[in-house]
Amino acid sequence: MAALVDATVEQVEALAALTDMLVGLERTISSLQAARDGVLAVGSRLALQVADEAEHPDFGDLTARTVAAEMAAALRVSDRTVQARMTEAVWRVERFPLVWAAQGAGRISAAHARAICDAAEHLEDAADRDAYSAEMVPFAESESPNRVSRYGRRVAERFQSRSVDERHRDAREKRSVWVKDVGDGMSQLGLLGPAALVHGAFERLMQMAQSVQKSGSPEQASAQDQEPAQEHEDDDRRTVAQLRADLALDLLLTGAPAGHDTPDGLLAAIRGSVSVTVPVTTLMGRGTTPAELDGRTPIDAASAKALAGAASGWDRILTHPITGALLAVDRYRPGSELKRHLRARDQRCRFPACGYAARDCDIDHHHDAARGGPTVARNLGHLCRRHHVLKHHSPWVVEVLGDGAYAWTSPTGRVYVDRPQPQNTVTFVEEHDPAPF
Repeated sequence: MAALVDATVEQVEALAALTDMLVGLERTISSLQAARDGVLAVGSRLALQVADEAEHPDFGDLTARTVAAEMAAALRVSDRTVQARMTEAVWRVERFPLVWAAQGAGRISAAHARAICDAAEHLEDAADRDAYSAEMVPFAESESPNRVSRYGRRVAERFQSRSVDERHRDAREKRSVWVKDVGDGMSQLGLLGPAALVHGAFERLMQMAQSVQKSGSPEQASAQDQEPAQEHEDDDRRTVAQLRADLALDLLLTGAPAGHDTPDGLLAAIRGSVSVTVPVTTLMGRGTTPAELDGRTPIDAASAKALAGAASGWDRILTHPITGALLAVDRYRPGSELKRHLRARDQRCRFPACGYAARDCDIDHHHDAARGGPTVARNLGHLCRRHHVLKHHSPWVVEVLGDGAYAWTSPTGRVYVDRPQPQNTVTFVEEHDPAPF
């Protein structure tokens, strides 16, 4: 096998030139990312300025949403993403100006800047942050981001004026749970919480998984996450890692919370529910078009069949054979047909680039019912609470175009058309008998 030692002088020189070019490009990218943070920070300040001059300080967040929506629609991304970037940009630019300036000059990358800032997020004194930054930037110029992060936490401790207990109380306010779709019918469930509780929960899952694995094969040594049980016709072949995942989902879907309850004591009775769109040919095993979960992520046929078999009723969705546009929704059992029609049509919040599932949204009258707007499909659409508020309390305006399409006009006059996404369902086409002889 050829090694670099066998390369010609010309090839080594070409590699050196490519390396220099790559370094230059990375510095340019870092500078542009810092410039983008500056623009986002100015956008956030503009929102606050508008709120202050209007003497509505309580509406600062709504104004920020409006600014974020303007930028996001132009970029064709979620305005939640843009507003989160605005918040992060303000935090970095205003609290760590030396780090931001170093990134803008191409001395450090965006990853280095994040590592420096994150390690010192609890430093409250501006002078301490500047002293910390002045020490960290030169270090980051010659080290990788992961080393910068570890060293930054040690350096930041020298400037901490608050105890670990005080900082932990603040950090607990950020606890949350989130879902991330990763494709192939799989999703991630993330959890951020106090370390003692999270590690305790993980250890409990580990002990449960090992007990299940041991019960299936007494001779098995159950230790390695990715090492399956020994072969036996009755063995549970799942690994410890797979058992941990299965047990965690089992507990979350069927267990009752011991430390929480409502006055009526009904928390344990709550059951998770999902909406699945699946072509009938897939259910029959004659098609390969995947089912979709909440109109967002594909799932495997086996899971779709299991859910369909346990469903108390099905919605039949009829679509246009060419465009895929929704034509009608009906159901054998009586129900709220209009709501089902809208949910099947919209599938998500109808603000441009928003991905909130329809089941988590409000059904909004585009022309207010109080002003004569009819409660019919052409005048209704799903809006998440964020964009519902934005529509009614900001300069954004929505206009009905027909066929489920809506035109949104931003405060600066830009127009964005949002159309229902084509349905991935089976279509019935009428066939005419040939004329008799």
